[in-house]
Amino acid sequence: MTEFVRKTVADIGIDKTLEEIDEVRIKKAIDWVLKREASARLKVFVDTCVRCGMCSTSCHHYLSHDNDPTYAPAAKVKQTIWDILNKNGNVGKEDIKKYARIAFSECNLCRRCVQFCPFGIDIAYLISLVRRICCLIGAVPQYIQDQALSHMQTTNMLWFRQDEWLDTVQWLEDELRAEIKNARIPVGKKDAEILYLAHGLEAKYMTGLLANMAKIMNVAKVDWTMPDCDGWDYTNKSFYAQDHETLQKVVRTHYEVAFKLNVKRIVMGECGHAYRTGIYEGTRLIGWKENPIPYLYGVEFFYELLKNNRIKISQKIKEPVTLQDPCNIIRYRGLREKLRYIVNSLCENFIEMSPKDDHNYCCSAGGGMIDAGPPWKMARIEGGRIKAEQIKDTGAKIVIAPCHTCHKGIEDLNDYYKLGVHVKFLTDMIAEQMEIPEEMRA
Repeated sequence: MTEFVRKTVADIGIDKTLEEIDEVRIKKAIDWVLKREASARLKVFVDTCVRCGMCSTSCHHYLSHDNDPTYAPAAKVKQTIWDILNKNGNVGKEDIKKYARIAFSECNLCRRCVQFCPFGIDIAYLISLVRRICCLIGAVPQYIQDQALSHMQTTNMLWFRQDEWLDTVQWLEDELRAEIKNARIPVGKKDAEILYLAHGLEAKYMTGLLANMAKIMNVAKVDWTMPDCDGWDYTNKSFYAQDHETLQKVVRTHYEVAFKLNVKRIVMGECGHAYRTGIYEGTRLIGWKENPIPYLYGVEFFYELLKNNRIKISQKIKEPVTLQDPCNIIRYRGLREKLRYIVNSLCENFIEMSPKDDHNYCCSAGGGMIDAGPPWKMARIEGGRIKAEQIKDTGAKIVIAPCHTCHKGIEDLNDYYKLGVHVKFLTDMIAEQMEIPEEMRA
């Protein structure tokens, strides 16, 4: 195999940790994960792979780095979990540093490679095991550690206090009443149809997005509420670190709020990883066979509203528009048709990316890469070159990115590669394009 050569990147979350631990702690973490947590899939996948290389061209990192074989999915596994197994867990600090770099900055856990593997080997699962080992050691990018700690302490990603959350909601309600007569953002309301959970950023930096969702709820006359306590933030950044303990704590909190308020369904906005933790990862770790309350992604919710004429589009967007398929709602959940129904309801000139749907390229920011912070920014920018080229080839002026991570990741690609596009959320587009009955106007 070609030698593993990378630019030096300093990250105290990894580097400082490795200065302070020894090989005994490393071995203990590896043994715990491989002997107590890993499932039979590990042995099946490792024994099944025939090193055929069909996964190579599925990976945006491999394609974006001019087919460098060290970026191929099978190579990432060989350089991490296979290396750990071959050495029977007796690895050193430099090994862990290499494993962490590959697991956190060169694999987005997007599972596109699974579509190409003749045996369906889930490389994202294997890389997740590497992240889990790094988590137990403490060798995780500092920015991800900080966010996971915030979730642990506050159940939101920004150390936002409960009183700050309530103040934000009250302020947004006052602002919304300037446009919608008697608009309400109810909190702590019992027996509502919908419990809406927000993204942490929407409470502090992207309040317009939360205001637009409230606008949609009011116009559609949805019976809804939001939490009046901790547990309002649907994000779960501990997933990126594979911090299972915090991950399940956050998910359990979301459902407990829903139980307390006796709502019928939980609805969240546009954030793929949060949806994945809410309906898959978190519930599995808690030990539930299935979700105790239906949990809907924003795409599913918007599809319902449009399909049932709860909201109507007054005028379609005429500019050429293309669509990003978020990995966690397309490859993991199969929402491609509902997503396209919404886009076609909003846009006159919709241009598909090629490839699309399950085979669309990852935004290169997902799986925690954007959350790894500034030290790793260029790793994802360089790894996303093929995505930038794919967007440019559509000729579109607007990119719909129905996921916070995809949205920010593509914005960064847009700035770096000078694509000249505008990146939009579905929430904002619907709020801007829908009809507002005259009697509801302020």
